[in-house]
Amino acid sequence: MAVAKVAISIDHTQLRKIDSFIKRKIFKNRSQAFQVSIRETLQNLESDQLAQECAKLDVAFEQNLADLGLTEDIKSWPKY
Repeated sequence: MAVAKVAISIDHTQLRKIDSFIKRKIFKNRSQAFQVSIRETLQNLESDQLAQECAKLDVAFEQNLADLGLTEDIKSWPKY
């Protein structure tokens, strides 16, 4: 995995908490702590975005579409 160096500003209280995780060997170093935190935050945001899009779906409409597909003869489906 290619990595890039970045500079950030962080509150001293948060940095002390990160350093305490490093002392307890939860993370090897600050870089690992930030990488894990950012990766998990991005995954959560992507998951939340998917959930928001799914919430927009009309359940009854989607169920009708699914049921319609089940009632059609499979021979009439288009070839891909």
